[in-house]
Amino acid sequence: MITRKVRKWEKLPGKNTFCCDGRVMMARQKGVFYLTLFLIVGTCSLFFAFECPYLAVHLSPAIPVFAALLFLFVIAMLLRTSFSDPGVLPRALPEEATFIEMEIEAANGNVPTGQRPPPRIRNVQINNQIVKLKYCYTCKIFRPPRASHCSICDNCVDRFDHHCPWVGNCVGKRNYRFFYMFTLSLSLLTIYIFTFDIIHVVMRKYPVSHLSNQKEQTCRRIVLVCFFTLWSVVGLTGFHTYLISLNQTTNEDIKGSWSGKNRVQNPYSHKNIIKNCCEVLCGPVYPSVLDRRGLMQEDSSVSATSAAPSSFSSSNPVSQTTKTTAPLIPNEHTPDDAKPSIAASAETSAPPKDEVPPAPKVPPLASPETDAEASIVKDKAH
Repeated sequence: MITRKVRKWEKLPGKNTFCCDGRVMMARQKGVFYLTLFLIVGTCSLFFAFECPYLAVHLSPAIPVFAALLFLFVIAMLLRTSFSDPGVLPRALPEEATFIEMEIEAANGNVPTGQRPPPRIRNVQINNQIVKLKYCYTCKIFRPPRASHCSICDNCVDRFDHHCPWVGNCVGKRNYRFFYMFTLSLSLLTIYIFTFDIIHVVMRKYPVSHLSNQKEQTCRRIVLVCFFTLWSVVGLTGFHTYLISLNQTTNEDIKGSWSGKNRVQNPYSHKNIIKNCCEVLCGPVYPSVLDRRGLMQEDSSVSATSAAPSSFSSSNPVSQTTKTTAPLIPNEHTPDDAKPSIAASAETSAPPKDEVPPAPKVPPLASPETDAEASIVKDKAH
């Protein structure tokens, strides 16, 4: 058995991918994230290359400076949302899962054959409101309030909002505020670029000698891209602003968890827009419970029969000149050429320390042949 230390992120279940020794955590489907990064960087690069030089000279040099700061903030919020742990909950250990299963079986009793077992639900009270905790059959845990299992990442996420392919990660408890700041800053950047593109198009009517036709066509393309992007990004920001004011998630809004039916109200709302916004956007950033960069020991067995005899003998030079006297495998006979001779064993063996040395031999009075004949005569006489 060989024991080696590995990082915990290498053994974490689920469908997430890790980079930079576990510091970066993302979903496996990252193609749309690269598209998002390409659209933002490409559009801003065209704006800085073709629009900003003209606007800085004819309007104000502060226009490209503010655009650059806003662009850097958008990229920082995008990477912060995409590379962080959204709030993944660790799965139950085998011992914990067995204990939970025993508790559920003891509570439900014996279910008759052919009948569906009752749902695995626990009730907790939050702000005088009963909230049901559902059991996750994959993670073997009762999910905390507002948590849900993401089918794409195959993990339970605390305060699960939704899985966003545009950022390549889930949006949950630990990165929701960064996701909202990303959508808000991207909306401002899109409006900013779209506004000054319109100004640039209007200023074309004036006789400007250095404004070529190629720059005019590029300006029109940027206006077209910003026009279609503006509605989707601004609409998404407005929708999440509405959810934040109610202290609600996208998952809860789609399922209608707090729609008011059966007198069920949102127990997490403070009935105040300012308090709800402060809790979601200004609350503490909770630490990750995964400990992905922690160390754990891994035992790996090495088979003795997998190594060839030639490689074993070459790696151990002493074994080439020394022969073993005991078999390597049980119930295996030692070959004759490996058995030591009797003389060699007699020479190498030494008497034990506690054994009394034998008495000196007394020379016989008669020869051995005479003694043998005398014993035969006595037997016949009897």
